[in-house]
Amino acid sequence: MISISNISYYIGGRPLYENASMFIRPNDKIGLIGLNGRGKSTLLKIINGDLSVNSGSISKAKDCTLGFLNQDLLSYQSEDAILTVAMEAFKEAVDTQRQIEKILHKLETEYSDDLVDKLTKLQEKFEHLDGYTMQAKAEEVLEGIGFTTKDLHRPLREFSGGWRMRVMLAKLLLEKPSCLMLDEPTNHLDLPSIEWVENYLRSYEGAVVIVSHDRTFLDNVITKTVEVTNQQLVTYEGNYSFYLEEKELREEIQNNAYENQQAKIRQTERFIERFRSKATKARQVQSRVKALERMDLIDEVVSDAATVNFKFTFNQPSGRHVVTLKDISKAYGSNQILKHANATIERGDKIALIGANGKGKSTLLRIIANTEPVEGERTIGYNVIYGFYAQHQLESLHVNNEILDELKQSGSNKTEQELRNVLGCFLFTDDDVFKKIKVLSGGEKSRVALAKTLISEANFLLLDEPTNHLDFISENILIQALQQYQGSFVVVSHNRHFVNQVANKIWYIENYEIKEYPGTYEEYEYWRKQNTPVAVVEKPVKKEKPVAKEAPVDSNNTKKTKALQQELSKVEDSILKLEAEKQQAEAELAKPEIYSNPSQLEIHQAQFTKVEAALKRSYPKMGRDREPDGKPGLKNSFSLAIS
Repeated sequence: MISISNISYYIGGRPLYENASMFIRPNDKIGLIGLNGRGKSTLLKIINGDLSVNSGSISKAKDCTLGFLNQDLLSYQSEDAILTVAMEAFKEAVDTQRQIEKILHKLETEYSDDLVDKLTKLQEKFEHLDGYTMQAKAEEVLEGIGFTTKDLHRPLREFSGGWRMRVMLAKLLLEKPSCLMLDEPTNHLDLPSIEWVENYLRSYEGAVVIVSHDRTFLDNVITKTVEVTNQQLVTYEGNYSFYLEEKELREEIQNNAYENQQAKIRQTERFIERFRSKATKARQVQSRVKALERMDLIDEVVSDAATVNFKFTFNQPSGRHVVTLKDISKAYGSNQILKHANATIERGDKIALIGANGKGKSTLLRIIANTEPVEGERTIGYNVIYGFYAQHQLESLHVNNEILDELKQSGSNKTEQELRNVLGCFLFTDDDVFKKIKVLSGGEKSRVALAKTLISEANFLLLDEPTNHLDFISENILIQALQQYQGSFVVVSHNRHFVNQVANKIWYIENYEIKEYPGTYEEYEYWRKQNTPVAVVEKPVKKEKPVAKEAPVDSNNTKKTKALQQELSKVEDSILKLEAEKQQAEAELAKPEIYSNPSQLEIHQAQFTKVEAALKRSYPKMGRDREPDGKPGLKNSFSLAIS
């Protein structure tokens, strides 16, 4: 479907890609992974045509359509209701509906046969475009990703950037392009919405390419992983967990080959050095020198893994009870968040606050931080020192400061070497510590803000979505830091892998109360599924049919039945032949030499489309579906005939 062949792309003379290649086939579910700054989002823009490569080529099948969800869509504004914006995905159907409405309005004052005829044709077209179901489809997708029914008619401009991004995602899903490209789709979704999108994408009929740092999401959706590394695109035929295992195996093989080659090089160099001055060995020495020059050197394995080698400590531990909430109530007008709720945070608690957006997680975090007015009794424990991290705090970083100076101003009283060690844990090494905050990416600023929070001598941390904008390595560093942190914390996150690694208690808001599960997220999920009632659908009682008397044999009916049986047999043979042709066409499309030849690609794609269309026409005749006019297919007719 899409062939990326030997592309090179440079930014200011620095190669982001160099002779990189990959293929996107129909129905591929691809996870595009790699460190921040390696060019994942850039590749999506190249495929979309927003950027041009310096060399190489990108070829697409003639009927290939693209849908691209990127962070630029956050700025999109509209006065239309979000349901209207989402239904823009059905542009042709919406235009047809408007034409129908105009004609109906015109018929109220001037009736004519021409108008009636035009109306009939438009209504047939509207039905063919599934116009009568488009609103229901749009409502289903919007509600699936978190909007309430009453939200659907609110203007888009009333929503925050994250919610506007959800509307753009809904619109893309409804458009159903051949290739759907999603850049960090889970950043603005809560857990229920993430799970809904996972189920939707798994059964999506087209190809999907996802850039995401949510490993659980990738494991649940993708079937292929493409890593952006060393200016190349390396493909692994499996999900993220498979990639981790396969990469470890590949690196072990590469490392063994590297060590064997290095041993051979050292042995050869010793021979050359030993016999360089001996005339009798001159020919052998020269032969080995040339062999070294011709040798294709194997690269040394450079691990991307990083470990925390600094202990995040504080001088003053808190008392046993960190925060106590008693009979707490909170509402915004008619929107009730908490009602007579109670909760206690004890020293050593590592709490993950989870749930759908709009349930009050961030409000509860502010209540705990004593920055939100509330009804009831809120008691802060003895010697509690807060540290608060949230996305809006990135804006409080001093943009003209160097990274090292920014940490010096955190009031931790740590030496410069200690601060350098901390920054090293967060991937700022050597001269990186002298970069100014204003030149950092969003992910780099997040790492600086997290480092400041962790060295602040706080014995109680409040963390609001700390993994947003972090790549896998940075996320792993944060996990290690929180696992060895001796204080208490409450973290709000929709990243299931992260939550499962750091939390020993789960909090969620239900019926305006704070509910607690004393265990890890994985244990909580198992408990939740076991305790969620399953709707039982009662099967209708099957009534016994009255025994009918044997009817006399009808010779005409027997002939008709035999004719239908013969026709059914022919259809079966035809379908088997077409399915074999389809498999052959798919095999041809999978060949790299076909993808690299645009003319051949178009020919084989056309053959595949032709066979698939023939199959779709044949299946209803077998009773696997219903014919376009809604009448029973051949199998149904056959059943009626012999009954």
